Amino acid sequence: MAKPIVAIVGRPNVGKSTLFNRLAGQRLAIVEDVPGTTRDRLYTDVEWRDRSLTVVDTGGLWPRAEKDLEAQVRLQVEEAIQEADVIVFLVDVTSGLLPDDYYIAEQLRRSEKPVLLVVTKVDNPRRRGDVPLFYELGIGDPIAISAYHGTGIRELLDSVLEGLPDMPEAEEMPETPKVAIVGRPNTGKSSLLNAFLGQERAIVNEKPGTTRDSIDTILTWDGQSLLLIDTAGIRRRGRIEAGVEYYSSLRAFRAIERADVALLVLDASEGATAQDTHIAGYIRDSFKGAVLVVNKWDLVATEHWKEPQNEWEEAIRQRFRFMDYAPILFISAKTRRGIKEILPVTLQVHQERQKRIPTGMLNQMLEKTLAAHPPPSRRGRQLKIHYVTQAETRPPTFVFFVNDRDLVHFSYERHLENRLRDAFGFMGTPIRLVFKARERKDRERS
Repeated sequence: MAKPIVAIVGRPNVGKSTLFNRLAGQRLAIVEDVPGTTRDRLYTDVEWRDRSLTVVDTGGLWPRAEKDLEAQVRLQVEEAIQEADVIVFLVDVTSGLLPDDYYIAEQLRRSEKPVLLVVTKVDNPRRRGDVPLFYELGIGDPIAISAYHGTGIRELLDSVLEGLPDMPEAEEMPETPKVAIVGRPNTGKSSLLNAFLGQERAIVNEKPGTTRDSIDTILTWDGQSLLLIDTAGIRRRGRIEAGVEYYSSLRAFRAIERADVALLVLDASEGATAQDTHIAGYIRDSFKGAVLVVNKWDLVATEHWKEPQNEWEEAIRQRFRFMDYAPILFISAKTRRGIKEILPVTLQVHQERQKRIPTGMLNQMLEKTLAAHPPPSRRGRQLKIHYVTQAETRPPTFVFFVNDRDLVHFSYERHLENRLRDAFGFMGTPIRLVFKARERKDRERS
């Protein structure tokens, strides 16, 4: 059974994301004093009194959604209400009762779900005296809190547990590969996520920058569970605006850091750009697996889907020389062509990151490499590599024991990496090489 879901709903700018962050114990949601900042559903797990809960932050519910984006946000909120086991209806004591609050209260009554009326920003005695006014909504006893200061949160969580239906605890999930979908704005990242899921899980809009928070979604593919992380588009540093967009980009980079594999989505209609290589460099420096996904290929390809791919792949390889181990896939999220190739390749990259090579096989490879191409001397001294062993996986990390690590030239380090890949694969994953000088006693014995 899934963990019970608690959805936080209310008007724009009443403090839903502040409460979400307080419950999560960290700044997961973007908090800014601008209505409509949170757009997609955002999930986090919360532990309280030996119970596991999934809390959902939602965009502000616009009763009269006149704009296209507002209508999509409203649809996302309504879906969150439908999947919730308990709903936290958040209202703002500083603004008092507004017509939109009455409208939302009526919508929640129709849902026939347990609803907790929570009055936030109650951080002084005068405001506490205004809390009874909210009985007029007919939702039940209002719970007074200050999400910013953390008061009333324990009482709120106790009320949430009381409102939950009886259900067995969720079984502990096995370790799940984490896959971040990253790229510049408007390359089709959310469309790709929706193509995977077969439903409108993330908002898709032609305007760049629609997705602001990183969204986690569990997907089962061919019996294997994956955690997909959709992210906001990452702009060039000079073009990142202060405030919301800055924190969106920061969360996208953090999504890369916690992922095992990153799907870097490129726009075929624009080609590979300098910003694409900047993001790829961050993936490489974070030692994460990578798959280059060329989206919107239907705008470039002729009626023969694969005809221009060789020319394009060569150009992409040239642009991403530092990531020549990453597979390249050509797809169209809009038509769903090529989508079925992505997840099998992604899982293969994840497996490559966990590959462990026996020390005997590594040193056989090393012996052949040294015989075919000995290390060059530097300043009249010869680099000697005594042996190699694999220290870690994710990423695969190899320790070479040498006479003097200062004699290791970057070109020979690159040569060793290429020989490791030739012998053992490691498709899609960077590998880390560490050079250590042998201890003095070991050198004396030798």
